[in-house]
Amino acid sequence: MAFPAEFLDLAKRVNNWGRWGSDDQIGTLNLITDEVVRAAAGTVRSGRRVALALPLSQQGVQTGMIPGRVNALHSMIAINWELFGPGTIATSDDVVTMGLQAGTHWDALTHISHSGRIYNGRPADTITAHKGAAFSGIDKVPHIVSRGVLLDVARARGVDGLASDHAVTPEDLEAAEEFGRVKVRAGDIVLVRTGQMRLFLAGDRQGYAVPAPGLSVRCPEWFHARDVAAVANDTLTFEIFPPEIDNLMLAVHALHLVEMGMLQGQNWNLQELSEVCAEEGQYEFLLSAMPEPFAGATGTPVAPVAIL
Repeated sequence: MAFPAEFLDLAKRVNNWGRWGSDDQIGTLNLITDEVVRAAAGTVRSGRRVALALPLSQQGVQTGMIPGRVNALHSMIAINWELFGPGTIATSDDVVTMGLQAGTHWDALTHISHSGRIYNGRPADTITAHKGAAFSGIDKVPHIVSRGVLLDVARARGVDGLASDHAVTPEDLEAAEEFGRVKVRAGDIVLVRTGQMRLFLAGDRQGYAVPAPGLSVRCPEWFHARDVAAVANDTLTFEIFPPEIDNLMLAVHALHLVEMGMLQGQNWNLQELSEVCAEEGQYEFLLSAMPEPFAGATGTPVAPVAIL
């Protein structure tokens, strides 16, 4: 297909190919330096910890909209099994089948391609059925620990959740910065709260899914200018859906993952974090969001924790 000029212009302006060398596979995570992590550790004041992951279960966020992306199916394969004979210590064991992007997750840089390319200009056909992603798979990410910043767009606007047709703009992000008395800086992991998660937590899975508020195609330039390391939010689709640009699905995904080399996270539960940040008057924190290192995978479950 011929991509709209608006998208192609944005792609040029945020492109990071070659910025960290032709062999680079982790993109903007290069911005999380030792100095950034030391400074992030200095944000811990009370020691309060807030978990940001949804439980993995058959009652997860997936509704069948994306074929094959199944909620976690948990099965027991051993229950109190006396492996070494009667009267010995017994074991229980289990297995899970699920889509790696089914719940709270990171998208790897290889999750999206366009024009036959993935991040750093590599061919998209380096992703194969047998081995997955040869380059920039989630297993190439060594660690994700940095300063987290909550941009609580919903609370800054005085609402429980944004309207389903609300495209989060740079102006929204700056208003949330001002509201939280915090400034996004290089190496940060930015969490954007729309309040959409409240619908899922109330049992409205379909209402949570689509239509949904999310990031505008104008946001990648804002993150690029501030050298943000990664971005996550509390929606299924991450960007506004239906999309802003007619007939161009996942434009923000493409700008972040392919052009910028910036990981993005979806289905993060930011509801409790919103409450705690408001109580503490603190919108910066130490964030640990280590990806599960599935070899060659284009995404992975994550159980992030914010420490204030």
